[in-house]
Amino acid sequence: MPRISPTAEGFRAAFRRPSLTLAEISWRWAVGATASALALFGLIEYLRTLPVNNAELLFLRTRQPVLIVQAIAHILRGSLDRVVLAAMLAAIALAGLWIIAASLGRIATVRALLEYFASRRSALDNSSSALTQDSESAEVASNLPPEVATASTSSFSSMIGINFLRAAVVLATIFGLEGASILAGFSSPPSHPQPGLAFFLFLPLAVLVCVAWWILNWFLSLAAVFVIRDAEDTLGALSAAATFCRQRIGPVLAVSTWNALAHFAAFIGATTAVSLPLGLIAVLPGRAVLACLMFVTLVYFALVDWLYTARLAGYVCILEMPEALTAPAPSYVPPTPAPRVSLETTIDRDEPILSDVPGRITSEV
Repeated sequence: MPRISPTAEGFRAAFRRPSLTLAEISWRWAVGATASALALFGLIEYLRTLPVNNAELLFLRTRQPVLIVQAIAHILRGSLDRVVLAAMLAAIALAGLWIIAASLGRIATVRALLEYFASRRSALDNSSSALTQDSESAEVASNLPPEVATASTSSFSSMIGINFLRAAVVLATIFGLEGASILAGFSSPPSHPQPGLAFFLFLPLAVLVCVAWWILNWFLSLAAVFVIRDAEDTLGALSAAATFCRQRIGPVLAVSTWNALAHFAAFIGATTAVSLPLGLIAVLPGRAVLACLMFVTLVYFALVDWLYTARLAGYVCILEMPEALTAPAPSYVPPTPAPRVSLETTIDRDEPILSDVPGRITSEV
C-alpha cells in the first residue's frame, strides 16, 4: 500500500466531511454567543442600576477628561463588589455550559472521524487508489470496536473530567498572570516607580504562563480522543496520550506544525482583510465598517474551527492507520558498486608450470 501523510489525510477528512466542521462551529459558537449575550445584557443592566445625580451629569457634560474620570469614579464607587460577584457567578455558569457542550461535541466529532478512517483504511486495503464513499460509513460502523460503539454513553463522565481539567488550567493561567504581575510590581515600588522595568519583567513571565497553558490544553484535548476511542477513564486517557506522543512524536509534530503554519497564515490574511475597511473609515459609513469587521471576524473563526477539525483528524489518522503507512519513507541509498577486479591478460613466461624446458620440473623436484 502507498504511504500516506497524516496532515494531508486530516485536511482531506475536513474537506470531505463538512459536517464535522459544522458540528464544531455549532457547539463553539453557541457557547460563545451565550457568553457574549450574557456579558452585554449584564453590562446594560448594571449601568441601569447606577445612580447618577445632577453634579455628576454636569461633570460628564463638560467634556473635560479629568472631570469625566472623576464623575465615572464617583458613579462606580461602592458598586464594584456586585460586578465582581455577578461576574464570578456568570463565569461558573458558562464554564459548566462549556464543559457539557464540549464533551458532547467532542464525542460526536471523534466518533465520526473514527468511522471515516476505518472506512478509509478498508478502502486502502482493497485498492490503493480507492477513496471512501459516504455510503460506506453505515457499513463500517458495525465493524468498529465495541468500546467505540458505546463511547457516547460510557465515556461522557470521562469527557466531563477532561474538560473540567481544561477549565481548571484556564483558571490557573489567570492566577499565574496575576502572580506574574505581582512579582513584576515588586521592581517598581511607589517610592521609586519604574514601569518600564516592571513591564520588562512581566512580559517573559506572562509568556511562560501562556506557553504552559497552551501545552497543557493541547495535551488534554488530545487525551479526549483516547476517552472515545478506547473507552478510557480520565487518568487512563492521560496516560495513553503520553504514550502516544512518546511513540509517534514525529507524525504528531508534523501535523501540529503544518496546522500551526496554516493558522498563522489565516491570521495574517484576516489581519490584512480587517485593515482594509479600517483604512477607509473616513470614507465609508460606520455601520458598513462595523459590518465588514464582523464578517471578517466570523469567517476567520470558521476557518480556525475548520483547521482544528483537520488537526484532530490528523491525530486520529495516526492512531487508526498502520504505522508503516504514516511513517516517512526511507531515503533511497544507492547500492555500492562492487570493486572491479582487473583481469591479467598477459602470460608470465617465468612461471614454472608454463616453462617449455623439458625435465625442469622433475629436476627441481
